[in-house]
Amino acid sequence: MTINIIVPALGESVTEATVAKWFKAAGDTVARDESLCELETDKVAIEVYAPESGVLTDIAAEEGENVEVGGLLGHLTEGAGASASPTPAPVTESAEPTAAPQPAAQTASAEDAAALSPAVRKLIDENNLDPASIAGTGKDGRIVKGDVLNAIEAGSGAADVAPAASPPASVAPAAPPAPGARADAPREERVRMSRLRQKVAERLKEAQNSAAMLTTFNEADMTNVMAARARYRDVFEKKHGVRLGFMSFFVKAAIVALREVPAVNAEVDGTDIVYKNYWHIGVAVSAPQGLVVPVLRDADQMGFADIEKTIAESGARARDGKLTMNDLMGGTFTISNGGTFGSLMSTPILNPPQSGILGMHKIQERPIAVDGEVKIRPMMYLALSYDHRIVDGKGAVTFLVRVKEALEDPRRLLMDL
Repeated sequence: MTINIIVPALGESVTEATVAKWFKAAGDTVARDESLCELETDKVAIEVYAPESGVLTDIAAEEGENVEVGGLLGHLTEGAGASASPTPAPVTESAEPTAAPQPAAQTASAEDAAALSPAVRKLIDENNLDPASIAGTGKDGRIVKGDVLNAIEAGSGAADVAPAASPPASVAPAAPPAPGARADAPREERVRMSRLRQKVAERLKEAQNSAAMLTTFNEADMTNVMAARARYRDVFEKKHGVRLGFMSFFVKAAIVALREVPAVNAEVDGTDIVYKNYWHIGVAVSAPQGLVVPVLRDADQMGFADIEKTIAESGARARDGKLTMNDLMGGTFTISNGGTFGSLMSTPILNPPQSGILGMHKIQERPIAVDGEVKIRPMMYLALSYDHRIVDGKGAVTFLVRVKEALEDPRRLLMDL
């Protein structure tokens, strides 16, 4: 029995994805629940699994193609002994000379050209190529995207045009390269932006265009936080099975500040301001496909160990591409730690529709004045980017001062001060 492999539900408000990678080829035998391909949405990567054991008969959506929820990805012939193609007729010996074996890459016929995938057809049309002159390496000689790219690079496959004795009057002949100039195109690599990267770019630009974004700075003496970590690190890890990091201190400090300045935890919705009486804190983590922001839901109700465990688990799932849409949705405020990569200071960009994002940075020893004396202390610059439409300067400064106070005296966090 033939089974349709379709695009599964991708999450709330997500209707389209890109086929990022096929793990199986047409004709491969697959087991039930084995990964067939990976789909990339604007937020996460999702694997599609085989609904039954059998043979992957064909692939309907090639890598790089956009597909919609419920769309066809390919077909699976059910049964362990299923065959992806008819059994060839037995070969009989003949005294007559036979034609040379046909190579695996076949030239597409006009009928094959009509069956081109949308992505391949678009690439052929954009480059004015003749599909009949492109060698196809896909199943049954089908042209795949890589075949078109190879044809473009080799300068073959161009559609026939009548030669002109001279350039048209309206087109000037190409000027020879300037002396000493080199053609740089062969040394360039053009790679299509992933769907996640496209969405990140779109949202960053949206933040700049829609919000009145401003950044204010402060700095915190991290002496006491570092002392607390050094003192309790071993017993904390032994009891909870997770390392005590800086992020749990920052999440707790941010919640103290958000309670006092609720506008930073709010968002603009048309002509309304929506105040959130809950604290879902997004923590930016780096993943192979780009920056993602898993959310700690009701972080105010979480202890230090819960925060550290959730962040560690989210980071591991991000690196493995296992985050789901629900992991990334609903955040009310974001914390980004550029110090992990050595950043000393930055102006983080808002994560719409949120109205605030706190930037952590590298801890660096600097001379500062303490009680009239110059001391060397481990200092960290703090940056709060905020939407000035609903957060005024006083609120932004107050927020950072509260974060600074909580970090410089972590005992405040235990007493909710």
